[in-house]
Amino acid sequence: MALLDVTIVNVALPSIRSGLQASTAAVQWVVSGYALAFGLTLVAGGRLGDALGRRRMMLIGLVGFLVSSAAVGLAPDETWVVVARLAQGAAAGLLTPQNSGLIQQLFRGPERGRAFGFFGLTVSVSAALGPVLGGLIIAALGEEHGWRAIFLVNVPIGLVALVFVARMVPGREPAVPGQARDRADIDVVGAAILGAAVLAVLFPLVAVMSDGAWVLLLLLAAPLAFWLFVRWERRTVGRGRAPLLDVGLLAVAPGYAWGILLGTLYFTGFTGTFLVLSVHLQESLGLSPLAAGLMITPFAVGSAITAPVAGHYVSQVGRRVTVTALCLVLTGLTAVTVLVPGHGGDGLWPLLALPLLLAGLGGGGVVSPNFTLTLGDVPPRMGGAAGGALQTGQRIGSALGTALAMSVYQVTVASTGSAGTGLRVALGTALVVIALALAVAVRDLRAARQRTENDRAPDGDAGSTSTRSTRA
Repeated sequence: MALLDVTIVNVALPSIRSGLQASTAAVQWVVSGYALAFGLTLVAGGRLGDALGRRRMMLIGLVGFLVSSAAVGLAPDETWVVVARLAQGAAAGLLTPQNSGLIQQLFRGPERGRAFGFFGLTVSVSAALGPVLGGLIIAALGEEHGWRAIFLVNVPIGLVALVFVARMVPGREPAVPGQARDRADIDVVGAAILGAAVLAVLFPLVAVMSDGAWVLLLLLAAPLAFWLFVRWERRTVGRGRAPLLDVGLLAVAPGYAWGILLGTLYFTGFTGTFLVLSVHLQESLGLSPLAAGLMITPFAVGSAITAPVAGHYVSQVGRRVTVTALCLVLTGLTAVTVLVPGHGGDGLWPLLALPLLLAGLGGGGVVSPNFTLTLGDVPPRMGGAAGGALQTGQRIGSALGTALAMSVYQVTVASTGSAGTGLRVALGTALVVIALALAVAVRDLRAARQRTENDRAPDGDAGSTSTRSTRA
């Protein structure tokens, strides 16, 4: 539900605009406000799960998500919709990091890879199927009520989920000496500093379309805020207290930082691609929300096929899975960029289906292996916060991809008068970002091979000695 609500709203935007007579700024915040609040609460939500128990935080997050979903669906005007979407995103940020934290807690070795495979399947398919499900609901109930049902349907589904979470998710583990267990031990100052840092990144990205380019100046504050966060967390650890996110993970888990960067870049290109495709198919080619969603379905099909398989084999193959998968994504989306812009609605399905299926086959091999490899060396006690940081990068990427793709698309259309040209330039921009993700994956693959060679070197080898000394 939390991930579907990132993309399902894309096809409902015209209906929300007409149904509430909403302004362009309000409609932009319906999409971006959710991503903003989602990203702000992920790491704190993960840390709370580490300290207070996954089941408790999942129940709190689910209740908040259901109440806010109902508030969106019953909202009388645009202001209530935006406020409720912000609350919905914050609740999703408390809920979703518990998933990766549970996997860290319950699984080891190849089993963890398979578990993350199903998690990656959920991420990929949810993001890709959102427009389809949204289109189906609007087609069934009409534009006036359909967009409300998109949010109200979360309530009965969530109530069933509450029962299963309460019955099946493990409670808090037995106390461990020195480990934070109470609210008083939560690093509130660190959470505030990290929240300010994420806000400095996300707010300019989600507000640039409505407030103008001046808000991008806030991005200048982000590096300082992140630097302060690192300093504070190191000081917290030095005082013997539990940090919000132990920045020492960057040294203990060599691939952690690269995995966060890779996920951020991939979601920047991935999210922007599907948003601009959905807008182009509806507004330029006149397709219905359902038809536009169905056009994108092959990506979800491809992801569903490969995500569990990639999760199964990632323990044996390693980062090569991600490199190969990103090459497939680039190949498929390049074909879309070449074939689709300038083409009319008739006969478009065959041109989209095969390239998107190929891209989806690659996409299913990106998300779950990246979770497995990025969090592989992270201690389970920090699994929620570490997974939250990884997902925060993905949410930042989603917000950046949304703003970047739509800005490029709209500016190009305005300057050239051609929607096809706008689509081609926007998709080309997304391809550049995904290519950067591929470069990061190749860099991490080479580093992993170097670490393996150092570990296999004879005891007298200088490189081996250096490596063991550094790790010590």
